[in-house]
Amino acid sequence: MEMSALMVTFALPATVLLLLMLLALRMRQRPPRRGPRAPHEAQDTVADWPPQAARVMTIDERQAYDLLRRAMPQLLVLAQVPLSRFVRVPSRRSHLEWLQRVGSISADLLLCDSGSRVIAVVDIRSRDESPRSRSRHERMARVLKTCGIEVLTWSPGALPNLQQVRLQLQRLTAADVDDTAGASDASMPDLALPLPEIAELLAAGDGRHDMDMEPVPSAFFDDLDAVPAQAA
Repeated sequence: MEMSALMVTFALPATVLLLLMLLALRMRQRPPRRGPRAPHEAQDTVADWPPQAARVMTIDERQAYDLLRRAMPQLLVLAQVPLSRFVRVPSRRSHLEWLQRVGSISADLLLCDSGSRVIAVVDIRSRDESPRSRSRHERMARVLKTCGIEVLTWSPGALPNLQQVRLQLQRLTAADVDDTAGASDASMPDLALPLPEIAELLAAGDGRHDMDMEPVPSAFFDDLDAVPAQAA
């Protein structure tokens, strides 16, 4: 009886010790848990931001694009170009801060001459835009007008017709029209002739209201706080 009690006395601590050793070994083999990543840690571009393809222009933007192409076929029309692509600013201040303020904003449509110099920007603005969206549009217009680029504001669902577009752009593109008018009488249709109205441009998915393919709206980040320059 005394021998059995003695064996239990020595076996219990040994069992506890063995269990502790097994537990420590298992914890060592388990990969460490990662807490929230610090802002400066590298992130995987695809894993952390799963990408999804979208259209470049909305239906209204495509209609406006077609209007410009029909009204001024001798000029170049570009869509959704960020201001940082065609506006140059001094480098004595933080360029990253300027990008966050206005440089990352995309102009809806650009009307350019044959040398790709921007003549005008068409800004398509909704009547029920949010205050932050309105502020963003006004900030962009202020920057563009300061560097001599005309801003034309059009409303979705109430776009001008071809004659109105030509009247708006006549004073801006007078030199380009004069240069190309004598080259070929067929290069531009007679401005005095009546012009057919633009038909609604529908593509695959438009009739089904395929919102998954709609472009990322220009005001997508308006309601999000800007990333501080220090964190970026």
